[in-house]
Amino acid sequence: MTNRGTRLAGKVALVTGSGRNIGRATVLRLAADGADVVVNARTNEAEAQAVAAEARALGVRATAILADVADREAVDAMVTAAIAELGRIDILINNAAIRPSKPFVELTDEVWERVRGVVLDGALFCTRAVVPAMIERGSGNIQFIVGGGAFSGGKERAHVSAAKMGLVGLGRSLARELGPHNIRVNVVSPGLIDTSRDAAWYPKGIGENIDRKGTVDDIAAACAFLASDDAAYITGQTLHVNGGQGVV
Repeated sequence: MTNRGTRLAGKVALVTGSGRNIGRATVLRLAADGADVVVNARTNEAEAQAVAAEARALGVRATAILADVADREAVDAMVTAAIAELGRIDILINNAAIRPSKPFVELTDEVWERVRGVVLDGALFCTRAVVPAMIERGSGNIQFIVGGGAFSGGKERAHVSAAKMGLVGLGRSLARELGPHNIRVNVVSPGLIDTSRDAAWYPKGIGENIDRKGTVDDIAAACAFLASDDAAYITGQTLHVNGGQGVV
């Protein structure tokens, strides 16, 4: 029998944007800690199914569901399907994001709205879909993944930074409002992380004078900690997982 951790045994976690990179690593870390998991991707079913299979190999239940988080009806259908299969959602990690670079003077309404739709509206839709049942049970854990650029700003990233900082405000307010229901809400802010992206994806200058990039497992470990009872008295906080890059 596959050995598995028990820190999150009996919990069900939904991680958006989890077909690759930080999302995938987080799903697998939560599964290794005993949580059943919902893998979400927008269109790449093969990736999502592959991650779900990896999670099942760790001895937990896992399902893969395609949904564009910017689409409220798609989010509601995803949560309904997840609950039908796995029974509940105890942990929500809002990780889905897009980060197109665009000079501010060239920033169109369409690009602004698409980024806001995925990053901020998507997190709103997902959180709103799971909170009522969490309130009814008297427990829950919600996390928002942002990034150092939300705090330091970034050239040609005004639209992304604005949407990500919106998540910080949302998280802080929800931590206060939902605290009496034993629902903890926190933000995880990764620094420069070594992912599958080509180095050219990063804006010029990013990563210079950095001793090393973090790994996706560094972020997954932080998410797993915040989801566990080890962090029972932590809510409304932003955990900067950045190796000292741009300390704030």
